[in-house]
Amino acid sequence: MLGLSIGVPGAVEAFTGETTATSLVIGLGAAFGPPALTAFFLVPGNGSGRFRSVAYGLNAIGLGLFSGVAFALNLVLFFLSEAVVEDVLAGPTGAVVRLSALVFVVGTVLFGATMIRDRAFPSVPAWGYTVSLPLLALLAPLDDSPLTSAVHVVAAASLIWLSATAASRRTLVPA
Repeated sequence: MLGLSIGVPGAVEAFTGETTATSLVIGLGAAFGPPALTAFFLVPGNGSGRFRSVAYGLNAIGLGLFSGVAFALNLVLFFLSEAVVEDVLAGPTGAVVRLSALVFVVGTVLFGATMIRDRAFPSVPAWGYTVSLPLLALLAPLDDSPLTSAVHVVAAASLIWLSATAASRRTLVPA
């Protein structure tokens, strides 16, 4: 669900720009992030150790924070005038949004590095996760463009592939 809630609106926005419907799907779809991340963490053969646990924890915290940002950007700020949005983001809210994005980017890159290192997932979606998800956060302040749509689609494909891999490993809880 997470991949579809990122990819379908991203593909649609390549042709329509951001709409109420695409904002709704992306904003609410972020709720599927924590279960997906946890499923990736629990895949057998995905390594162990303190670094992996810290990377997962940081990714989970960053994902929680950035899910809130995605919700606010897509379901609150989208409906406000540009002047109001600028005023809101000029204050402490803007600093919190940037800090949330930073924690998400660092956590995602670190956890992605563990997926690449441990080879429990195919390398293409593991690299896609590690690169495209941080790009989503970094590109979030920009207007929609073919580039942002392409990043949404790559992120979605990576998440769907990782999810299919996790689902194919019937035991998600380590023995």
